[in-house]
Amino acid sequence: MSTTTVAVELHDCRKAFAETLIELAEADQRTVAVCNDSVGSSNLKEFQQRFPDRLVNVGIAEQLMVGVGAGLANGGRIPFVCAAAPFLTGRALEQIKADVAYSRTNVKLCAMSPGFAYGQLGPTHHGVEDFAWMRTLPEMVVLAPADPAETREALHWAHQYDGPVYLRIGRTKVPDLAPHVPFEAGRATRLRDGRDITLIGVGTTVSAALTAAGKLAAEGVDARVLNFSTVKPLDEEALLAAAADTGRIVTVEEANVHGGLGSAVAEFLAARTPVPMKLLGVRDEFAPTGSPAFLSEYFGIDTEAVVRAARELTGAGQGAAA
Repeated sequence: MSTTTVAVELHDCRKAFAETLIELAEADQRTVAVCNDSVGSSNLKEFQQRFPDRLVNVGIAEQLMVGVGAGLANGGRIPFVCAAAPFLTGRALEQIKADVAYSRTNVKLCAMSPGFAYGQLGPTHHGVEDFAWMRTLPEMVVLAPADPAETREALHWAHQYDGPVYLRIGRTKVPDLAPHVPFEAGRATRLRDGRDITLIGVGTTVSAALTAAGKLAAEGVDARVLNFSTVKPLDEEALLAAAADTGRIVTVEEANVHGGLGSAVAEFLAARTPVPMKLLGVRDEFAPTGSPAFLSEYFGIDTEAVVRAARELTGAGQGAAA
């Protein structure tokens, strides 16, 4: 298997999101957008100019926004409901549960700027609970693409899929993952092979896992890297293979580990093939105010933290330290 590399140029996945949504709207007049006074932050300005009669801005009223989306879906439209992740999920959780998941309406929930993207605005604007909240809802598919190409493909998949989808669209700039691995919902992608340990990333943390694998290789640690762009349903086959082949797993997410991807992986493997794991992410603590880079270091989800976690599980570097 060829080794996936991380390009230097960084990209805002919201740009790929906006361009793709316009493509979908041009091809299918059922495609509509609903937002909460977030035309700018959701990157919907061009969509609004091109399709002024297909964008509903309800103002700062997230519960209403989700209800309007459900109503449009019941009327045969395919609504992409766009808002900042903490407000889409936190304020409208009851409507998401009842009007979207329980009713199984064809609504696409687009959570913009999740994780620490609004780092300097403090814990009220950090979107780190969304994986836990969304993956507990039956019928809900949870996606978190890792780069612009995967964002485009995930959006096309969501448009074709008949049912509720939660899409986490990062604001923090990320590199292209080259060579590109085609997106397949429910299927993790193996970006780098390895036999000593498996590093599992999602969304913005995938590139950190890849960079960490490169550093570990220089120390003689052969790390497999998986991109879990589908948090629900999990790719159980990939997890079983990782546990059997490498025997150790590190998960890294820009989200709360309690209920997040790490929890999902641990819950599954505990019942099937328990292996030593380290879950990197936000723990039982409100994040301080700071830049996304500072918060990534603070919570140990940056490249160096992934390297340290892998060293601890594999025992790498202990001889040199002694």
